[in-house]
Amino acid sequence: MSLLKIAQVPPLTVDPNATVLDAVRLMERQSVGAVAVVDQGQLRGILSERDVMLRVALKELNPRETKVGAVMTSEVETTPDDVTEEEALTRMVERHVRHLPIVDKDGRLLAMLSMRNVLEHQVDILSRELHSLGEYLANDGPGG
Repeated sequence: MSLLKIAQVPPLTVDPNATVLDAVRLMERQSVGAVAVVDQGQLRGILSERDVMLRVALKELNPRETKVGAVMTSEVETTPDDVTEEEALTRMVERHVRHLPIVDKDGRLLAMLSMRNVLEHQVDILSRELHSLGEYLANDGPGG
């Protein structure tokens, strides 16, 4: 299955010159924990809740004045759109990231995959399997 079916498409993006407060408001409205930072169509970084906590709140910066580009994570781990869900999850766990931008072969941003996306999808699969197993066990013998 394509990662694009479980990721956020299109991804939420902000300009590096946006304020942190504007980015946080967008994240809150859309119930996400990170936004992609895009400038002239190119992925430049990612701003996550953790970035805001460690690079803004902890340093007592004013989110109304601080620009996203000054506090974003600029070395962004990305994944191509043709990897499996398991490969993406492994990359996220190994790299200790909760958000993984999905890019095409030309490096264009397609979507944002979150750990929550992966976990919700896995719970859905397990729930369906459990339901099927329950149905199987509830049958009164071969042939139903």
